[in-house]
Amino acid sequence: MEQQLTSGASNRIIPILRALRTSLIFVYTVLLSLLLLRRRLSPSQCSSKRRREEEDTLRRRALAEDLDVSCGNDHRLRCSNSLFFAPSSHALFCRSWLPVSGDLKGILLIIHGLNEHSGRYADFARQLTSSNFGVYAMDWIGHGGSDGLHGYVPSLDHVVADTGAFLEKIKSENPGIPCFLFGHSTGGAVVLKAASYAHIEEMLEGIVLTSPALRVKPAHPIVGAMAPIFSVVAPKFQFKGANKRGIPVSRDPAAMLAKYSDPLVYTGPIRVRTGHEILRISSYLMRSFRSVTVPFFVLHGTADKVTDPLASQDLYNEAASKFKEIKLYDGFLHDLLFEPEREEIGQDIINWMEKRLSASLGIVDNIW
Repeated sequence: MEQQLTSGASNRIIPILRALRTSLIFVYTVLLSLLLLRRRLSPSQCSSKRRREEEDTLRRRALAEDLDVSCGNDHRLRCSNSLFFAPSSHALFCRSWLPVSGDLKGILLIIHGLNEHSGRYADFARQLTSSNFGVYAMDWIGHGGSDGLHGYVPSLDHVVADTGAFLEKIKSENPGIPCFLFGHSTGGAVVLKAASYAHIEEMLEGIVLTSPALRVKPAHPIVGAMAPIFSVVAPKFQFKGANKRGIPVSRDPAAMLAKYSDPLVYTGPIRVRTGHEILRISSYLMRSFRSVTVPFFVLHGTADKVTDPLASQDLYNEAASKFKEIKLYDGFLHDLLFEPEREEIGQDIINWMEKRLSASLGIVDNIW
């Protein structure tokens, strides 16, 4: 009997190939179905979809305007809402909190995270104004009171460009006032990429990143491989397999309840194009750490299950920035400014900005 000469690898590889073949057949079937569905949509159906999206935008904008994040009876603050018409040709909903008296030390522009909105940062803004920092915040496209389908981001490069343009507007209205950018989670990735452009970095004293989305992996390798195709064929399709709503983001139950009962927080499954854009910007940034030169402060909870604290450590270790700092909070979760210790974290950010301003003025603390 002739003996088979084999390493036995085929017995391991063949089941894998069969599983891959089954997965690919499923993916192509879904793609074909989506293509046929798109072809069947009549012009009136497309018009109806656009009308529903516009109505949803107006509904969210009304909610954003009515949201109780105003100054109330605090006469020390001047608060306002406005619309900013961005380079992406969308109207973006913006907020500001400014102290009435005293010279501004600086201005912080807040870029929120995925699925949330600027109004969630009102308490942090009040803490900043009490230290004489002015605060501006912008809702991304498809978020809060801004234009676009809720939870849908056609391009994070648009958000990067919108951030730069809004920063330029703030600088022109506040000549001579130092400016900082703040970004949370995917907003942190947006801020880091924005600061990689020389014309934006020149306008900044530094950036602050909380729980930045720097090493994001797809739910499954096949999802990562097919995301570029799906993002073109069915960009607004909601991918339930990537929904992380159940993951705790704060150790404060009241903060969790407030977030997921907020009608301006998108709680549906992530849309395909949005997910692909997050994977794309994350991949770009991971390849670019060594070229980072902007002064930065990165903060991350070690128990974060949404973004990777080790990626923040890698950013700190590899960045070429001469003025940089990292703080890892043991056992803290993803939404640092909504943790029970939010006041201390906010003060850490204020302290870093003041230290950065002192350094840029050549003021050195007396060490004797």
